[in-house]
Amino acid sequence: MPRTDTRDYLQLHLVVLAWGLTAILGKLILLSPVDVVLWRTLLATLGFVVITRLLGHRLSISIRTAAAMLGVGILLGLHWILFFWSARLATASVCLAAMPTAMLWCTLIEPLIDGTRRWRLSELVVGMIMVGAVWLIYEFEFRYWLGFSVSIASAVFAAFFATFSKQQVAGAAHWSVIGAYQMTGAFIAALLCRPFLEQGLLPMLPDAASAFWVIVLALICTVAAYAGFMDVLRRVSVFTVNVVYNMEPVYGILLAALVFGQAEFMSGGFYIGAAIIIAIVLTLPWIRRWVEK
Repeated sequence: MPRTDTRDYLQLHLVVLAWGLTAILGKLILLSPVDVVLWRTLLATLGFVVITRLLGHRLSISIRTAAAMLGVGILLGLHWILFFWSARLATASVCLAAMPTAMLWCTLIEPLIDGTRRWRLSELVVGMIMVGAVWLIYEFEFRYWLGFSVSIASAVFAAFFATFSKQQVAGAAHWSVIGAYQMTGAFIAALLCRPFLEQGLLPMLPDAASAFWVIVLALICTVAAYAGFMDVLRRVSVFTVNVVYNMEPVYGILLAALVFGQAEFMSGGFYIGAAIIIAIVLTLPWIRRWVEK
């Protein structure tokens, strides 16, 4: 069992805090959602390539493995495009509130992909409660129904990405190599989507302020956060990782309120629904033990 000290907890929370910042940066960057993803993934790919070289690893892998990593990266790119689009259609808080449902989608998707795993009664119970919480958010914040729906679709792609990526991380390739190929796949996805979402193939150049936030998004919230996560994962239990990871919407909603002020303030029903979703995700391990006891 990995031993966890205060430094590891702090590192993990900083990683999750960086991920919680992404929806806010998506609203600060004055580019279309697909262009945000294009610049983010391009810079992140370069960052991972540099790290791979510095650590002495090789980027050359089998064509089959490379294709699998690129395919998973395409799922990630679609997830990010929908994620930033949701933040533009609604608010950062609405966008983040739907993301914990990715855990529910993972539990439904994983048995279909991995034939050795079955659906659990506890997960179905949690799913029914989470559906009720989602309905509550729709009921009280119906003006943001489109943005919230797009965010839920983003969470579905995130679940597919997590399910397939889990298999790749368990392989022999170094995390920096996986990151380089996955970011390349995400870049390809955004590049292919751009002609259908915007005019032209190439992304627009950001202004000075947006360029700064894109660099923060790519290098801090993507490359550095991924590196920090993979590093701490060697010493922290999976249970701890899952609990802390699901603090992302909490950090994000609080940061959004600080940055955007009243524009991010929602109704009481929204916060009740979001709190139920987050609480369910955080307490899932205990719920699973109680239901299956």
